[in-house]
Amino acid sequence: MKVKAVILAGGEGSRLRPLTYYFQKCMIPIGPSQKPVLEYILLHVKAHKITKDIILLVGYKAEQIVNYFKNGRNLGFNITYIHDSDKYKGTGGSLINAYRQGAVTENDTLLVYYGDIISNINLEDMLTQHLKDNADVTLAVSRRYQIPVGVVKIEGNRIYGIEEKPFMDIPVSIGIMFINGNLLNRIAELHKTQSMEKLDIMADILPRFIQQGFKIQAYTTEAFWYDVGSTERYEKLTSELVQKHMGFLESIADY
Repeated sequence: MKVKAVILAGGEGSRLRPLTYYFQKCMIPIGPSQKPVLEYILLHVKAHKITKDIILLVGYKAEQIVNYFKNGRNLGFNITYIHDSDKYKGTGGSLINAYRQGAVTENDTLLVYYGDIISNINLEDMLTQHLKDNADVTLAVSRRYQIPVGVVKIEGNRIYGIEEKPFMDIPVSIGIMFINGNLLNRIAELHKTQSMEKLDIMADILPRFIQQGFKIQAYTTEAFWYDVGSTERYEKLTSELVQKHMGFLESIADY
């Protein structure tokens, strides 16, 4: 069993416009050192020592990523770049494209990581649970989600309370998962049989696998996570917040 980290880094980032007219969304600088989001992701993988093999699925403004990270050796990685194909669209399509090009195989265990998410989740512990449960897919799930708007409490027409952007105890996906490589052919077949122009991991693939009886497990965590995928979210991601939760990664960079 070989672990490979597959990072989805090809999206146009429409919710981050106008910034993404100039930046690839995963290259937007964050934190006190103004490192790209993607660098925090890579350092996070490095911190847990689960793999040195990184597959970057790139498309929009891919040159920014390639020119910055090159072959990955300065971070202690072997980086392979797979450019998006018009034939395979969506996050699931990008995964199929990597499979068709031989970057990932059915013998691999894949850490799939969305390129606009930062987190300090314990990847090593998550992988251990994935293997112990003999799961087909293990999805990182947080039970603490902050509603982005104020919640109004109403009785009839009378408002008796307002709670501004409360946290709710509901299980939400945080865009990090382990997928067994032996499902790659199944994903490719799904794309072929459904004749979908665009195939999404969360909206199409995982629901279908659940229907088909595959073992889809949750790794429930209270770890910090943050979706940097919109202009509003980016503006609220302060350097202090990044330093508080992700500052430990600064010490493991080799340069």
